[in-house]
Amino acid sequence: MGDELCKLCLNIKDELSSETTFQVGIDNLLLLRRRLFNILSQLKADLCREDFNAMPFIGADGFHSKSIAYSIWHIFRIEDIVVHTLINCDEQIFFSDNYQEKIGSPIITTGNELVGQQIADFSLTLDLDALYQYASSVKASTDKMLKNLIFDDLKRNVAAEDKLRLESLEVVSLSENARWLIDYWCSQDLHGLILMPFSEHWLAHIFACMTIRNKLYSK
Repeated sequence: MGDELCKLCLNIKDELSSETTFQVGIDNLLLLRRRLFNILSQLKADLCREDFNAMPFIGADGFHSKSIAYSIWHIFRIEDIVVHTLINCDEQIFFSDNYQEKIGSPIITTGNELVGQQIADFSLTLDLDALYQYASSVKASTDKMLKNLIFDDLKRNVAAEDKLRLESLEVVSLSENARWLIDYWCSQDLHGLILMPFSEHWLAHIFACMTIRNKLYSK
């Protein structure tokens, strides 16, 4: 399955680059996201709550060094921020639907600033059902945005005032591990944003979640 999804992701890159195949690319992007979200849903069905906090590769170099709970938080905070603050220029679902309180999170950021045991401690605080509700809401909102795109939209850049608004919200930590995100996102056009937070970023972190799961149940 992993190779198949990676190939689909590569095809999407090519399809979105041409006006003649743009709609096929959007359709395949929605398919990729649906299939990846199904993996997350299956993890919730198969794993116990403690498994979402586990960090069997703590200290390793790679996304698999995190926890599954952290990874879900990270994927969808980033997507919510990018879609609503930088693309739609409206309120993030996290704030409009009071998800900080529902999830019980001590932070509002992407979590990039957290390392090692901080990730483990953070994972323990999260209400998993509410976290999955948040993830589902963010995915639905992004999917709606993607369905309404036209090819010319991909050339749109992040405006200076949008970057200022992003900074004012303090949803990206100013730590060395996180602050680069603002400059990265704001240097991309919409085409670049679609290829990272909405597809490749999902792929990398969800495959890491599967690596964690496989390690936990390898005996």
